[in-house]
Amino acid sequence: MRTTVGIIGAGPAGLLLARLLHRAGIDSVVLESRDRAYVERRQRAGILEQGTVDVLRAAGAGERMDREGLRHDGIELRFDRRRHRVDFPALTGGKSVMVYAQTEVCKDLIALQFDEGGPLLFETEALAVEGAETEHPRVRFRHGGGDGAYGGDGAYGRDGAEDVLECDYVVGCDGFRGVARGAVPAGLGRTFERTYPFAWLGVLADVAPSHDELVYARHDRGFALLSMRSPSVSRLYLQVPAGTDAGSWSDEEIWAELERRLETADDWTLRRGPLTQKSVTPMRSHVHEPMRHGRLFLAGDAAHIVPPTGAKGLNLAVGDVVTLARALAHRTRTGSDELLDAYSATCLRRVWQAERFSYDMTALLHRAPDATPFDDRLQLARLDRIAGSRAAGTDLAEAYTGFPIG
Repeated sequence: MRTTVGIIGAGPAGLLLARLLHRAGIDSVVLESRDRAYVERRQRAGILEQGTVDVLRAAGAGERMDREGLRHDGIELRFDRRRHRVDFPALTGGKSVMVYAQTEVCKDLIALQFDEGGPLLFETEALAVEGAETEHPRVRFRHGGGDGAYGGDGAYGRDGAEDVLECDYVVGCDGFRGVARGAVPAGLGRTFERTYPFAWLGVLADVAPSHDELVYARHDRGFALLSMRSPSVSRLYLQVPAGTDAGSWSDEEIWAELERRLETADDWTLRRGPLTQKSVTPMRSHVHEPMRHGRLFLAGDAAHIVPPTGAKGLNLAVGDVVTLARALAHRTRTGSDELLDAYSATCLRRVWQAERFSYDMTALLHRAPDATPFDDRLQLARLDRIAGSRAAGTDLAEAYTGFPIG
């Protein structure tokens, strides 16, 4: 097989990159180790920044998002049983965010890829990236027992057979443990990381959200977040110790703890409903510099990870592939590698701002295992500052709604 851009991973980053390249007249092939059903139900992020919303609309992938997504014009901060709303449009000149699950973004992009785009191969495992330092890198891969959902002009290869995808460029959108990141030679570049002594216990509940916007709660017992996936499905989180087993918490314990941490001084109440899913999300920060090795480019979690407090993961991945698609289109039009050579530095400016914001939000709202009364007072003072200062509120609102792409 031969293509211009080989894309490993059919998450939002890989799918959006394929879409942007198609609209720029650049051919690509997407390899995804999982089946289509898994990709379309993989629960991850659900908050889209203003810039991500704008990109999806411009790419022709915004129709269902605009119809079914939930526009949010703010978030609520809770601390010391008090409530403070951060008004995004008032503080940012009109920006907002959209609640629209990653599963739905993937469904929309997959449908577009099959209708208009190049080959999208599910159940096809990338085994290795070879020759990244050459002008024609290769991806070795194994065909799986797919259902024929390949896009393009038909199926490729035999089940279980190994094959090679020859490319001009390879883009790793296959996450932290993917083969693309592993293809970067050990010792090349620098890695920056931080692990956290706590995690998030997340649940899905078949009940209408108890508030019409996200609620971020700081409590002496730990952080809590009230979010949603739709008008009838709530997504809720509790700070728990790192390594917690989700099954060790009963439904009643989860609801009781959420009520304690989200409690307010007024008559607000938390709606309860059947829990349909429980999971634990570890918390870590990770950045690899540079985000490129020869003609292998890393995007999304393959290059950087943020704690989920700032809702930046998916949005950073979108910024990466938008920047890369522009650079590849520029190379096609002009023959110049200028933007490709600047890809890593361009992305990392935005990445580090998102890392900073995500770390600040995590430190602001979570209680460390060794926290002292002094630490508690500092958190409350910071929250008081955000609630009482337009400048402090603006800094949070601008970061939450998204840093400029490129």
